[in-house]
Amino acid sequence: MIRVTAADVARMRDQLFFEGPDRGRRLSRFWLLLLLSAVIAGAGVMADSTATVIGAMIVAPLMTPILGTMLAVVLADRDNLLRSVALVASGAASVVAVGYLLGLAASYDVLADVNSQVAGRVSPRVIDLIAALATGAVGSVALVRSDISDTLPGVAIAISLVPPLAVVGLTLESGSGDQALGALLLFGTNVTAILASGLVVMAIAQVQRVATGHAPGTLSARVHRGRAIAVIAIALLAISVPLVGTSVRIAQEATAEDRARDAANAWGKAAGWEVTAVSTQLGVVQIRLAGPLPEPDTATLRGRLDAAGLSGTDVRVELIPARTVDLPG
Repeated sequence: MIRVTAADVARMRDQLFFEGPDRGRRLSRFWLLLLLSAVIAGAGVMADSTATVIGAMIVAPLMTPILGTMLAVVLADRDNLLRSVALVASGAASVVAVGYLLGLAASYDVLADVNSQVAGRVSPRVIDLIAALATGAVGSVALVRSDISDTLPGVAIAISLVPPLAVVGLTLESGSGDQALGALLLFGTNVTAILASGLVVMAIAQVQRVATGHAPGTLSARVHRGRAIAVIAIALLAISVPLVGTSVRIAQEATAEDRARDAANAWGKAAGWEVTAVSTQLGVVQIRLAGPLPEPDTATLRGRLDAAGLSGTDVRVELIPARTVDLPG
């Protein structure tokens, strides 16, 4: 059971809102950590280093204003809502800019086809939304209950905020707007999920009831809670549409690749050729085979692919002749 007191609400305000006499110090810390985490994330993505990217996730402070946005909605605190939203938006733009600048310094394009860190962040799926909702709930519970706040580093790792933004900047600089939009969608998915699951946790904990009469400001400085919640709900539904589309596309591509691999293996077996890789790029199934000369007739492969249910699928076959050369000493 999650129960909160007025003291818990005051503690949450102190953790998430940039207000009070130490506001300047907290803002300077936020920007310092954010810019450093952006550099770490960008460098980690460019180096294709998972460990470095995880380090950026732990350092990144973006979770604070996102949860602050959620709490401000619950408390109907307009001033802190506007301040938190502004920090999220300006912080996100700053990370994208850092990624873009790092991309300018690179001598190569940082794109999904050559970098696993990029590839893992440009095609978000429904499962990413589900994971983000669960992670956001954990973060909100840790916020409400100070006795389990030691889970927050795990939350920072599980919910990817700064790395997708770094990927947006890097892929924009590399000239791939589609991949940049995919990474931006992942960031938007994670932010919306944090807000949505956080509102649910706050409702279960009855934070609004406990906080009644304790929120600062006049009525004119209050937020219409119902409208803010409706905006978040609509955003969650809107984000779900492209995620479903991406999930369906990836499932269809996986099915086509499995069928293509089976058909190609059966086709090449008689000639001693075998499939070494199968992938999909821009809707075209790419099949790579290796084997001895002479090369087998690909016309018969097309027939096997059609029989496997791929008659309407474009396929590109790469044949790599292999030969053994003895070099006596």
